[in-house]
Amino acid sequence: MRKIDSLLNEYGQSHQNATNKLIHWFCVPAIFFSVVGLVFSIPVGPLPELLPFLENFANWATVVLVFVLMYYVSLSGPLTLGMLFFSALCLALANFLDLTFPGYLWAISLGIFIIAWIIQFYGHKIEGKKPSFLKDVQFLMIGPAWLMHFIYKKWGFSY
Repeated sequence: MRKIDSLLNEYGQSHQNATNKLIHWFCVPAIFFSVVGLVFSIPVGPLPELLPFLENFANWATVVLVFVLMYYVSLSGPLTLGMLFFSALCLALANFLDLTFPGYLWAISLGIFIIAWIIQFYGHKIEGKKPSFLKDVQFLMIGPAWLMHFIYKKWGFSY
């Protein structure tokens, strides 16, 4: 069995309840975005000079997402493409919010982060099982891939 299949199966074991699954469809992307927004909010400092090829995309969120995507590449090339697309959407939304509400992206992201985690823990209370990341921190990265794999299955794509 491939490592990605094993991780998705293990993650799915603590996500059987329909209500908890539904909560995850909203909260996992919200948490992913909020982390992108929080990291995007960190002042860029010397990044534009260190990474001139990134031009206007030289921010810490872009750098961190490169490493996140490298982790996904180690698990599944096709899932990485989906996560690349979702990551780009998160970066675009963070940029839009930063331009629309200058100086408040961090507060918006922190609010989303806190609310989404509260709802996630409520979902796991309904489920009756602890969140997977309490056993292994890498499951924080598997949650978004778990949702993406359902999208792939629905569209008939292999992951």
